Formats: sequence, structure tokens, C-alpha cells
Amino acid sequence: MTWLPAYAELHCLSNFSFQRGASHPQELVRRAHELGYAALAITDECSVAGVVRAHGEAKKLGLKLLLGSEFALDGFRLVALARSITGWGNLCEFITFARREAEKGEYLCSRETSDFALLDECEILVVPGHALSRAEILERVQWAVRQFGGHAWIAAELLLAGDDDLWLQTLQEVGEATGVPVVAAGDVHLHARSR
Repeated sequence: MTWLPAYAELHCLSNFSFQRGASHPQELVRRAHELGYAALAITDECSVAGVVRAHGEAKKLGLKLLLGSEFALDGFRLVALARSITGWGNLCEFITFARREAEKGEYLCSRETSDFALLDECEILVVPGHALSRAEILERVQWAVRQFGGHAWIAAELLLAGDDDLWLQTLQEVGEATGVPVVAAGDVHLHARSR
């Protein structure tokens, strides 16, 4: 049997992310447990609605559950993971403000107007979109460092595209240029291919 290092999935959407996630939070937790993950982060878009169902299943199975949420910003996604009860409260407050500023069912989150100080006590993953150039990725990561200091990370999501090697190299170069570590994430939307 081959030994594999512990893996924690840091970017996972449930069916509480409308028209994106396809699996119930409990299904995602069960699958992460079956795969031997050390932890799973449920990071629905501008929501923590899936966390309650995920928590019950994670507790039953003994899987560490990380609480978070993702937000679409200009050309990238920002994933906030609470690292404490204070971080959890701050994240919930950030979501409340983002939802309150928009039409029902929508949210407003921008680098210019959102109060990112509310994400204190959270770890922040910068998930660049593939349409961004290296210079644009660099600019967004530098912004994240100014906002979040040593709690910013670059998420490398390699989804079996033909340019995965080049994409990873670009992210690693940006990481080296900014001093921001690159971490693996999967942008998980379902627990089984059949979904």
C-alpha cells in the first residue's frame, strides 16, 4: 500500500450554492471521509447554509470540518476559512453585509467597497480565474497580502486541463514573487461523477 500525505479539501461547494454545487453537504462529508481526507471545508458562495448539515455528518464520522465561504471578485474567487469562533462570527457578518447591499438572492462584494477587515481571524485563499494574465494574478495576490497579511494563500486548482503544468508554474512564480504560499484545492462541486 502506498502512503499518501494527509489532504484537506479547502474549496468545496454544496447544493446550497445555487446552480453550481450538485451534492448535499452530508454527501460531500461522507465522500471526503471515504477518501481518507484529513478535513473538508464547505465553502458555499456567500453562504454558510450547508454547514449545519455538514457538521452533523462530520461529527458522526469524526472528520474535521472547516467552515468557510467563497466570494466572486473581479477575475478571481476569494475563499475565507474561519480559524476561530471569532473568525466564524466575522465571516457571518461579512456575508450579512454583502447580502444586505444587493437584491434578494444576490450579493455585492467588491475590492473597492467591501469591508474586508470583517474577515479578521480567517485564512484567505485567492483562487485566480484562468482568464487572468500573470500580471493580473500578481496584482490580485498583492492586494490580498495588503488586506490579510500572512493569512493569504494562493489556491492551485488543477482540473485536468491541457495547460495544468503551465498554470501551476504561473501560480508558483506569483507565489515566489509575493512570498504567498501555494496550496492545493479542488473546486469540488459534487461527491460523485453521476451528479
